[in-house]
Amino acid sequence: MPMTVLSPGVEQRIAAMVELFRRESLDAAAKERHAGPTVTISRQFGCEAYPLAERLKALFEEKTGAAWTVLDKALLEEMARNRDVSEVVARGGWEKPRFLDDFFATFSPRWKTEKDHFRRLTTDIAMLAAHGNAIIVGRGGAIITQSLSNCFHFRISGSQEFRIGSIAKRLGCTHAEAAETVAREEKRRDKFIRDFLDSDANNLGFYHLVFNNDKNTVERMARTIAGYLDR
Repeated sequence: MPMTVLSPGVEQRIAAMVELFRRESLDAAAKERHAGPTVTISRQFGCEAYPLAERLKALFEEKTGAAWTVLDKALLEEMARNRDVSEVVARGGWEKPRFLDDFFATFSPRWKTEKDHFRRLTTDIAMLAAHGNAIIVGRGGAIITQSLSNCFHFRISGSQEFRIGSIAKRLGCTHAEAAETVAREEKRRDKFIRDFLDSDANNLGFYHLVFNNDKNTVERMARTIAGYLDR
């Protein structure tokens, strides 16, 4: 079952992000500003994280008048593979957060062959989070950026039936196929966080707020998060 339909293609979003950082690299005033907030969204597979991120982006841009970037798995993975993109971001003047050196020292020894790839991925996540005006979906963003004071962390959970129904609708597949996809992806994501970050994304101590997607619409969650940041 192809998963690309769960989020938009990355080319247009990467081009927009690169252009934003290119402009900021030429803007001395931008480098002097304080970092804006960053939001991380963690979720159980099948919850409405990407629609929430897009709605938050619209709310934040309307309120602040500044551009916000949504960073999901597809975009972050492409950045980790494409050094040209990360170098453009780095030239914007946003330095690698100091905590990363200690953070890398704690990497699980189980990561051998892909260690460099995930080191780059983590560096990109931390740099973009430190810059601010970012909405990071998944990829352990809440765990990686716990030390950054400008970051706010939210998690979406939901019943198995809700998540299976959501995936069946989005992928246009049967209930049985959706159930298989949810079970497989949950195991894969839990393993990624456990092996890569030696953590458990279900640890509620990582988050400022947790939402039940069965009982909260995207609009309600988005406005609640926006109100939380206003406080």
